[in-house]
Formats: sequence, C-alpha cells, structure tokens
Amino acid sequence: MKLLFILLVPIFLYSDTTFITPMEYASQLYKNPRGIGCQLCHGDNGEGKVIAKYSHKNQKKVFEGPVINNLNFDKFYKVLNKRKRGMPRYFLTKKEVQALYFYLQEKKQETEDEWCLWKKRFSSFKKISNC
Repeated sequence: MKLLFILLVPIFLYSDTTFITPMEYASQLYKNPRGIGCQLCHGDNGEGKVIAKYSHKNQKKVFEGPVINNLNFDKFYKVLNKRKRGMPRYFLTKKEVQALYFYLQEKKQETEDEWCLWKKRFSSFKKISNC
C-alpha cells in the first residue's frame, strides 16, 4: 500500500501542469497560427516588417506588415478578425487571440528591458526613453 502511495503521489502532484507553458504555446501560435506565421509580415516581436518593395506606374512602393505590439487588446482583436490589405483571416478563438496578445506584450517588454540594459552599459549615450 505504501509503495502504491509513493508511486501515485508524483502523478497527482504534477497532473495539473500542462505540457508547455503559456509563453511556449503563444510563441508557437505566433510562428504558425494557420500555416502562415505572423512573424513573416509583422517581425519577430510584432515590430513591423517590410514585406516587399516594388514599382507600380513608375512609382516605388513598399508593402509593409504594420507594427502590432503597440495596440490595445480591443483594437488587436478587431484587426485580427477582419481582412485588410493582404492580412489573411485566421479564424482564431478568443483564447488564441489572447495568447498572441500576451506573447507580443511579453516580447515587447523583453526588448525594452534589453535596450535599457544596453544603454546602462554604455552610459555615455543620452537618455532616450524611460529605463
């Protein structure tokens, strides 16, 4: 009986844990939601990205994926649920949209923290933002 108890306790202790963390789930969702990853057009951290440069009627044009890591959740949710200028509809659930938003906010914070660390190491630079 004691042996059975000892063998089953670890199973019960870890049964509430998931296979991956919320950040890992969100990262995978960002990189491949429904076949085309968000990072291909919006950059690794949602900072925006140039997709193509082309000429049309002798005018140079640029097709860009816009910055999406600076949107509030309501705007982010609305933009994801309507088709606009090459943005595919992914038909994501609200939980998936929340996970993507969480991912972008975490990545944005990580980038800002790294930037602040870099600036502190090279203190001869003027203060550019709040760190």
